[in-house]
Amino acid sequence: MKQTEQYLIDVAYPFWETEAEIARRFFRGKPTREQHIYWLKAQLWKELHPVDGYFSGLHRELANLVEMFPEVDRTVDRHHYHGLMEQMVQEFNHYVLQADILEYLLGRKIGADDTNQLPEEKALGELRRSLVSGSAVEKAAVLVTEGGGARLFREGRKLKGSVLERKIASAMDVVYQDEKNHYRMAAREAASAVAGERDRKVMKRAIERVSLQRVYMRNEMFQYPLSDEAVERCVAKFRRPV
Repeated sequence: MKQTEQYLIDVAYPFWETEAEIARRFFRGKPTREQHIYWLKAQLWKELHPVDGYFSGLHRELANLVEMFPEVDRTVDRHHYHGLMEQMVQEFNHYVLQADILEYLLGRKIGADDTNQLPEEKALGELRRSLVSGSAVEKAAVLVTEGGGARLFREGRKLKGSVLERKIASAMDVVYQDEKNHYRMAAREAASAVAGERDRKVMKRAIERVSLQRVYMRNEMFQYPLSDEAVERCVAKFRRPV
């Protein structure tokens, strides 16, 4: 089981580090106010609407918690329910922290129209949902890709300098601390769906497809710090033997 967990992590790793490289290049390039507004609007959309078959967006997940409440200590374990509540608080806090930065940049209160779903994000959602509706192995593979190994937040928390950079670093540090170990838990759960070599191959292919689309999503969000050729080189650079 442990070997399978590490195998799944190794498959996703080069794509996570490519996401990190995109973020590093963007932040080192001294982005303009408008460029910061662009990526924040796209990230806020992701925070509110991550509908992929595992997580149905904050509104739907909160509604599910309300419906589950009467079953606490009947058909729903109270510790499990408490964990779900804590997750919702964390997720909404991530939205709040980043929305505060956007308000700082815009100099006004923001509204629902200030979030933006970009084309590559839409394509990512469609791909993830298609796999979740497929085999149990493909569905488990999607779980491994969730969050991109928190690499964006790992890089963003390193920012120093201006008031804006410190605000971004502070927010991203909170998200990183909340999510830095999620990939290990996801790999552990996904590994339980792998029964043999065929399943490993199916899961590897699914992880690679979703992870590459995540890279395209991040590259668009940060207005293409990497060319398509540079993306390929970066993935190859970080690829581990599997």
